[in-house]
Amino acid sequence: MKISSDFSGVLRSFAYFMSSGTHYMLKDIEYLELYGNEPSAIEMAYAIFTNVIELSPTGEVLNFKHAQQRATDYIRSYCDPAFEVSPPLEDWEMNLYGMPTT
Repeated sequence: MKISSDFSGVLRSFAYFMSSGTHYMLKDIEYLELYGNEPSAIEMAYAIFTNVIELSPTGEVLNFKHAQQRATDYIRSYCDPAFEVSPPLEDWEMNLYGMPTT
């Protein structure tokens, strides 16, 4: 089974706006330096995004905005310790899965 074109599109869009520093949910947050200096923060944002995203049985993305919000709230809280993610991120949202062995 391949990922859907819908999921591929939202992942590509999220990656573009994150890596270009123009994500509208991170306006006024200086986060681009994390890419070279603290890649684990970026890794966690993508993990949150992919853990939260939901797909229909046909591969249609059901909650793109919510998945982005959870991931960008994490980055915002990482860059601004005064910002509190609400509701707090749950363990399942922040789970880091390993690469396949094959």
